[in-house]
Amino acid sequence: MHRIFKYSRDWMRARSAERMRGILSIMADQERRTVGVRALFIVACAVFTLPLPAQRQGPLPPPPGAVAPSRAPEDPAKTNAARQETSSHITNESPTLPVEQIIQKFTEHEEEFRKERDNYTYTQIFVFQEIDEDGRPDGDYRLTSDILFTPAGKRYEKVVEAPGPTLKRITMSQQDFDDIEKVWPLVLTPDELPKYDVKYVGREQVDEVGTYVFDIAPKKLEKSQRYFQGRIWVEDKDLQIVKTRGKATGLLKKKEDQAFPTFETFRENIEGHYWFPTYTRADDILHFKSGQDVHIRLSVRYQNYKRFGSTIKIGRPTQVDPEKP
Repeated sequence: MHRIFKYSRDWMRARSAERMRGILSIMADQERRTVGVRALFIVACAVFTLPLPAQRQGPLPPPPGAVAPSRAPEDPAKTNAARQETSSHITNESPTLPVEQIIQKFTEHEEEFRKERDNYTYTQIFVFQEIDEDGRPDGDYRLTSDILFTPAGKRYEKVVEAPGPTLKRITMSQQDFDDIEKVWPLVLTPDELPKYDVKYVGREQVDEVGTYVFDIAPKKLEKSQRYFQGRIWVEDKDLQIVKTRGKATGLLKKKEDQAFPTFETFRENIEGHYWFPTYTRADDILHFKSGQDVHIRLSVRYQNYKRFGSTIKIGRPTQVDPEKP
């Protein structure tokens, strides 16, 4: 209303068509300058709100929080486009070492990592949610546990918090718990390697880390065994796995109606030597044989890493040249 009144006063003061046009011209120039200032302000805000990847090193998980915040269902076309954009960063650049040598090295490091992680205590926080048609959680399963050692050095799991589940459409199976323990924090050691086909895909920059990208799939499914099928990212200096994305698979009985989500697991550099899993997430729609589709969202956080008998905690991820002491 204020602007309408201002225009009216100027109009009444105009005593000729020429002056009237002059006033309108001045007003138009003022409006253009205002729009220009607004546009500059918006651009400045956008610049200052951009993330600063150089502040942290490594392919790091999202900000703290049990699961991704609830949101409205995404447009499938936009979701597919986003996935295509993500994969488009992979280049066909050849590795600096023979592929066979890279595979040998990172699997050997995985064996070292497996032994080292067995010496650590940590807290594991698991959250599984069913998502309704509006994109909001309407049922969940939560479990917080500490992975500890007895005074004699025997490893065990202590449940810290386990509220009653409120899931309505899904029941957690033994395969799910096996996947949480063994498949999601994938450890591809030399002993496990013969079970998989490993194919070099290319190179990709993940945050501040250069990586080699591989696709892996089980050669054969055996009874009572669970496998990982998907993609792994191997850091191109230390040759250690820093990220995985895929799903768990295995043989199921004919009458079993089970579905398993696609997940991502992120690792962080611990003490400058090993990349430990710190976060797993999934946001997927499970398709069951019965015809039912269930949207789920889950996360697993591994935190407060401490070496048994010490007070070392997970710190800021760093990259260390393996050739340096």
